[in-house]
Amino acid sequence: MDNLCHTLVGAALGRAGLSRRTRFGSATLMIAANLPDLDVLVFATGVPPVAFRRGWTHGVVAQLVLPLALTVAVAWVASWRAPRRPDDPPAHIGWLFLLSLVGVYSHVFLDYLNNYGVRLLSPVDWRWFYGDAVFIIDPWLWLMLGSGVWLARRMQRPGPAVVALVCAVLYVGGMLASARTSRARVVDAWTQSHGAPPTALMVGPQPVTPFSRVVIIDAGEHYRTGTFEWPSAHMRLTDARVLKGEHAADVQRAREAPNVRAFLVWSRFPFWTVEQTAKGRRVTVRDMRFGDRFSASTMVD
Repeated sequence: MDNLCHTLVGAALGRAGLSRRTRFGSATLMIAANLPDLDVLVFATGVPPVAFRRGWTHGVVAQLVLPLALTVAVAWVASWRAPRRPDDPPAHIGWLFLLSLVGVYSHVFLDYLNNYGVRLLSPVDWRWFYGDAVFIIDPWLWLMLGSGVWLARRMQRPGPAVVALVCAVLYVGGMLASARTSRARVVDAWTQSHGAPPTALMVGPQPVTPFSRVVIIDAGEHYRTGTFEWPSAHMRLTDARVLKGEHAADVQRAREAPNVRAFLVWSRFPFWTVEQTAKGRRVTVRDMRFGDRFSASTMVD
């Protein structure tokens, strides 16, 4: 999810009452809710971002190390910074660690929900996990959580934040159920018309509208795309077929390029194009989830 959503989750948890347990409770929750995105620093290096993102800092080791590191950092700040008010609670190590865990796990779970994916078990296992439930930027979550935080702050009561969190949980639960049910419906429809289930597929969220889902079907040598609509539970596929193009000799050579290898670490539905240019043949790999927005290219002899 986007960092505004992560921050709002941390803020809502704090306004719901968790921030009262220890000094710097709200700050700890909001920082922890964004902490796994430390891997964004990879953009300042020469490491291909798509091969690194949502891996090391989102996996099982980081899920413990990051809360520990944040707890130590906040406790250190609290040790030399005097409280602003006499009634401020003391910095409680146990609560700081618990809030850090809550924030980090909220981040990892929210990232799992979309179709970008997250490597939850890294570095033990580098598999990608996809919830395919909630779009990576969801204004409905912004509205729910933002309203709850604003009202709780204005009223100086935890109730609105609690209600906002409950609504967000119900919304996410509904989207997860929708993702699972719509996927099963698409598999059944495809199997009935083709005699076998698809090689792979995605029935993923679309921006703004929670009742329409985008469909990508791996049909072997090509992909089919379409939409799945609620409440009619109707799947509509386009006639177009996108060839994978993965068996061309130029493609096999292009796979050895470092940027292409990195892209394939992240790619879920890759497809290839080869074009002749004045400098030679350019091989480009894209992903059906994002089309031209993300790609990797290399020249081959």
